[in-house]
Amino acid sequence: DGILLAETQGDPLLRAYGTIIVDEAHERSLNIDFLLGFLKTLVARRADLRLVITSATIDAGHFSRHFGGAPVIEVSGRLYPVEVRYRPVGGDEEDTTRDEEEAALAGAVEEACRAGSGDVLVFLPGEREIREAAEVLRRHRVEADILPLYSRLSNAEQDRVFHPGGARRVVLATNVAETSLTVPRIHYVVDTGQARVKRYSYRNKVEMLRVENISQAAAQQRAGRCGRVADGVCFRLYSEDEFKARPAFTDPEVLRSSLAAVILRALGLGLGKVEDFPFLDPPSPKAVSDGYALLAELGAVDEDNALTPTGRELAHLPLDPRVGRMLVAAREERCLEQMLVIAAALSVQDPRERPMDKAAAADERHKRFADERSDFIAFL
Repeated sequence: DGILLAETQGDPLLRAYGTIIVDEAHERSLNIDFLLGFLKTLVARRADLRLVITSATIDAGHFSRHFGGAPVIEVSGRLYPVEVRYRPVGGDEEDTTRDEEEAALAGAVEEACRAGSGDVLVFLPGEREIREAAEVLRRHRVEADILPLYSRLSNAEQDRVFHPGGARRVVLATNVAETSLTVPRIHYVVDTGQARVKRYSYRNKVEMLRVENISQAAAQQRAGRCGRVADGVCFRLYSEDEFKARPAFTDPEVLRSSLAAVILRALGLGLGKVEDFPFLDPPSPKAVSDGYALLAELGAVDEDNALTPTGRELAHLPLDPRVGRMLVAAREERCLEQMLVIAAALSVQDPRERPMDKAAAADERHKRFADERSDFIAFL
């Protein structure tokens, strides 16, 4: 999606393409939502363009109405049936103790191991929870190889998950395994019902990762991961009533993010005011005004919210506007080469690798880069 958006800068009508397929549309990232709005304007201008939107857990009616009653085609994607078993933790969620949570997790994994052959995929909110869960399963002497899977793992450690050996495996994963990749040989899923969700704080001007309950659509997506190679069983560590009370779909990123980058992109493409942009789910006026305020701070828009020369430069950089502004300033201050290193480090996950079993050794290796004056200089 990012590459396609970058191409719109030099080819606003995307003449190089006759058909565009937007896959995994339910993820509703900022890029996806901007593309959906942009493509809606584009199909009105290009009668020859064909647009296909695909997803396993999409709100098809909502998407169809957005594109003027576009036809909906349903294809059965799941090859094998999945049985859902609810195993709620303790009593009320607020009264649940850590011991009860650990016992419920270990109990579900052990039940899966007793149910038959095949590997188990456990969904957890984040890296810290994965480390703790691995320790819990080892304490309960679960007879299986326990493999973590999260985005900060090295390529070699992630690769182990995709090459199953003879022994049964329990894969502990974040929601990276929900849609982004497929773990082979999974017969059972244990769903804790939570994920880390990025939300933007208008007061603090920062994005925060919070642990939240997942939506019904995300839960169904997780359950489907064990119905690909054989009949599957999904253990949900919450009650059926709680599942039914959850929102049907996950909030799109455009409703929980800073809109500065989206506004900048819309202005750069000459699409007019972002308030009039055909978003699938329009953001609140407060979010829009916050985005304009940030761009004004960066010198990207003037008092009439029109692009400045600096703003036009930023619109061509496929970066967070704050990081892009650093580069524009670095060129003027003649330290662009150094700032490119820092900007790159800020634009990806932490580049310092920390293998799970060698954290202390990793800290020792990283010490030689440390600079007491600045974390940025440490990156450099």
